[in-house]
Amino acid sequence: MNQKNGIISTAKSTIEMESQAISNLSNFIDDDFANAVELIYNSKGRVIITGIGKSAIIANKIVATLNSTGTPAIFMHAADAIHGDLGLILKDDVVICISKSGNTPEIKVLVPLIKSAKNKMIAMTGNPDSYLSQQANFTLNTFVEKEACPNNLAPTTSTTAQLVIGDALAICLLELRGFSSRDFAKYHPGGALGKRLYLRVRDLSSVNQKPQVTSNANIKAVIVEITEKMLGVTAVVENDKIIGIITDGDLRRMLAKADDLSLLTAKDIMSLNPKRIDIDAMAVDAKSIMENNEISQLLVEDQGAYAGVIHLHDLIKEGII
Repeated sequence: MNQKNGIISTAKSTIEMESQAISNLSNFIDDDFANAVELIYNSKGRVIITGIGKSAIIANKIVATLNSTGTPAIFMHAADAIHGDLGLILKDDVVICISKSGNTPEIKVLVPLIKSAKNKMIAMTGNPDSYLSQQANFTLNTFVEKEACPNNLAPTTSTTAQLVIGDALAICLLELRGFSSRDFAKYHPGGALGKRLYLRVRDLSSVNQKPQVTSNANIKAVIVEITEKMLGVTAVVENDKIIGIITDGDLRRMLAKADDLSLLTAKDIMSLNPKRIDIDAMAVDAKSIMENNEISQLLVEDQGAYAGVIHLHDLIKEGII
């Protein structure tokens, strides 16, 4: 077997081993898991998640997932906790301790301190018979038969299991809270995903210029308006109502056909019934209309009156495309 084939084989076996371990986790979802979810859901405090080594890294990710889905959470490193960081834990907080073995020295020092403060504690461990599990109120079982590491040493499969149980915990809490896409946008305002959920057409069209001509405007006026407003388009408007649209493409086609431009006006070359969108519509809806109709601009209306233009480049700039 050459080196490339060996790499592919190892990668596939790693994925297969971890996928089997994840599948097996469903057998460990029991009353303790449900009770742990309900404990967090009914708590008046936050979730403090602690661990050491690779488990600490997983704890940080679970904290991030909980915070972004409506459950306030804080990471506390198990080693730092016994050197001052225990002050992070407030009266009503629920503590989750993550440890594969549940028997590490740091955990054995930390657990009695948490219990003495009378905070409820959830163990996330692959060893239900461990010290951590025996001392906790509830246990989230993350047992795996072996690590993907050929020496069965490097935390691989075990940390994947921790991550999956953390996701399951977060999603259960999300559903109990009725956490909606609107809530998600509130917690993710800066990302492309959040922008899809909250950014409206007016947020983009309002920063653009507002090209418009009347139906009897001559061709020179049309060209000047499209050029100056730099959107590649102008609306044809009468009494604040859109009656047509003229694009760069319309001008090129007109120049290719017409011999005498002096008598032509906007109404002679405009396209009727242009695609348009309401100013309060979601920007992602503008994206769909543009994609479905293979166009780069949409005219915007506000209660039936012409309000401006939204361009494909606006959506690209905001990361919606």
